[in-house]
Amino acid sequence: MLGRLNHVGVAVPSVDAALGRYRALFGTDAVGAPFDLEPQGVRVCFVSAGNTEIELIAPLGADSPLRGFLERNPAGGQHHVAYEVPDVEAARDAFAGLGVRALGEPRPGAHGSLVLFLHPKDMGGVLVELMEPPAAGH
Repeated sequence: MLGRLNHVGVAVPSVDAALGRYRALFGTDAVGAPFDLEPQGVRVCFVSAGNTEIELIAPLGADSPLRGFLERNPAGGQHHVAYEVPDVEAARDAFAGLGVRALGEPRPGAHGSLVLFLHPKDMGGVLVELMEPPAAGH
């Protein structure tokens, strides 16, 4: 059911503070421009890592869903893995048939396509993001 690994989400206390490290690791050209994804309460920056991407994510405010993760992991760390699926709603239904719970409803993600998260307790301890492939230019 899962397609290609699109990205690995890495939570950081501050995207802007983390950029120096990722520019040194992957090169300046590999690091995109940070932007705010206000509906999800996060600041985001994508880093090209060859055949996939790293999504740096930081909380935008006190009510960001990322706050709890960073309280437990103050330095940040691997937050989720995102796999492409042709249709998020169909994938949600297929996973529900396997007893896997969705966290919320499908919503627009950082690439502009629909995303949905699956409960880590149902996915071997890993927070999994399902996402429709991004449109050209994302």
